[in-house]
Amino acid sequence: MGLSFALEVDAPPDLAYDERRADALITVTARSAADPPDGAVYTPGAEILIMDRSLSMSGRKLDEAKRAMCAAIDTLRDGTLLGIVAGNHKADVIFPATGGLTRVDALTREDAKLRVVGQLAEGGTSIGSWLACAQRLFTSVPTHTVRHAVLYTDGKDEHETPEQLDDVLTACTDQFVCDARGLGSDWHYAELLRITEALHGTAEAVVTVSDLTEDFTRLLRQAQRIVVPRVYLGLRLNDRFQLAFVRQTRPVEAELTARRQHDLETHVPLGSWPPETRQYQVSLRFDPHTLTVDEPLRAARITLHAERPDGTRRPCSETAAMVVRRRSTPGFGIPRSPHLTRVENERELGMAMRACADAHLRGDLPRADHELRLATGLAQDLRDTARLRLLRALATTGPDGRLRVRPDVSRAEIQRIGVDSTKTATAPMDLADAVELPVRDAPSGPRACPRCGTASSSASAKFCEECGFRLGDGTFGRGPVDAS
Repeated sequence: MGLSFALEVDAPPDLAYDERRADALITVTARSAADPPDGAVYTPGAEILIMDRSLSMSGRKLDEAKRAMCAAIDTLRDGTLLGIVAGNHKADVIFPATGGLTRVDALTREDAKLRVVGQLAEGGTSIGSWLACAQRLFTSVPTHTVRHAVLYTDGKDEHETPEQLDDVLTACTDQFVCDARGLGSDWHYAELLRITEALHGTAEAVVTVSDLTEDFTRLLRQAQRIVVPRVYLGLRLNDRFQLAFVRQTRPVEAELTARRQHDLETHVPLGSWPPETRQYQVSLRFDPHTLTVDEPLRAARITLHAERPDGTRRPCSETAAMVVRRRSTPGFGIPRSPHLTRVENERELGMAMRACADAHLRGDLPRADHELRLATGLAQDLRDTARLRLLRALATTGPDGRLRVRPDVSRAEIQRIGVDSTKTATAPMDLADAVELPVRDAPSGPRACPRCGTASSSASAKFCEECGFRLGDGTFGRGPVDAS
């Protein structure tokens, strides 16, 4: 198979007497197999490049996009199956001329680049039709082939309804992986996130058009590291428990519950895999009165499955158990898991960033300022330096001493805040043992809340009057931890 998989389950074993939900964090690590199976050979992947040639791409944007597409073609290994779709309000396969996919070599590489260079800007934007075209092309290759697509767009998806795009995404789910890039400033981050969440890809804002070439080159190199086309999280639940949700929490947040598949056990698609580590949150519901107090109970068996060349799914990891025990202690007597608390706070940070972007895009600047302060405080609390750096670049200090969105901020910067809201930092190695620094002496004047920036009415205030943050908490004194 080329990769070896290991999973680790981190689930607080003790549940409060009246608790109705049990959560676990599942860390999946894929490593290159030291000894490939006998007879294993390199199988070329299939790549589809989707270029936006709508009228809004006229001029320098289309020239830079063509340069990026040509660089991406040069990055592909010989033998890779390639197709190129040019899209506006419809989708056309511009390479190969015969349709389908063709193998990359010196001659086909030059032909593909000539086809790209010859494109003209015209028409509107219908991203769903582009993706549907890619899906049809992928059906010409075996199911065990790694299928990857990449698209860029500079505009909103205006020539189809959200429902039409959703129907296409449902049809494409678990068929191929797609990364998406927003070029310039006139697209909408929420559309890109819908696409990449459904298709297990990544979304990025390319603010400077000339940066697209470097981004595409890096992206295609990463795509060629994919080894296993499809992996599934298998959950076999005790009959006293029901699945509430499954979310990917690292390195990118994504909702996975809607894609679960039922057989003898629930299979949740996890997309294609290179050697890397990802983390997931599984939440189960139950009636507490069905659990015997102080009796350990296996709530779920958890196994990874990989799809084989014949289309069957086989276990590719050891089975781990999620074990819980209902205690006689009420809720306040059970300590919270620091790891689960961090995941929930990271989700809150992402929501605040998206709320800031949405408010600014609709012209509600006071709300955008408020959400910016909230997001900045959460990023500081989490020591998420990547997102904190992004938020601070967006901010300035107002006359009242509080953070607010810069008056000259560009729409592209706001879009980046929305897109990057789902990217999570690497958590500290051991949150439970994190050292708390002593709280600094109280200032002589009013105190500014480190979470939202609101100035307190007195130096002795214990809580922020705006967001309720405890001002005496020493968590903001910790040093930063960079995202990996």
